[in-house]
Amino acid sequence: MIAAEYEPAQRDGRRRSPRAPVSLDAKIGRGGLDRTLCKITDLSLHGARLHTYSPMKAGSMIWLTLPKVGQISATIMWADDYVAGCQFHQPLGHIAFDSLAAAHGRG
Repeated sequence: MIAAEYEPAQRDGRRRSPRAPVSLDAKIGRGGLDRTLCKITDLSLHGARLHTYSPMKAGSMIWLTLPKVGQISATIMWADDYVAGCQFHQPLGHIAFDSLAAAHGRG
């Protein structure tokens, strides 16, 4: 048996970046007719919590259109009926995040 001492990495929670409670309307889809509305209730530089009108599937890639930011690609990381969490393929910029959080913040 081999024994070794280790010191676990210190982490303040499991999130990579702070999350902001928001209430903002967005669209899922790319192009004209395949877009559907959703509500974002939690936003970070790296992802968002979505409330949708149709069930989402974990592992799906989506295009999310954010107000004044435009389309960003994301992957659905988890889904529970009409609520899902997505991870952006490229993080939001700090200016875009701060602007969305200030304009649509709930807290």
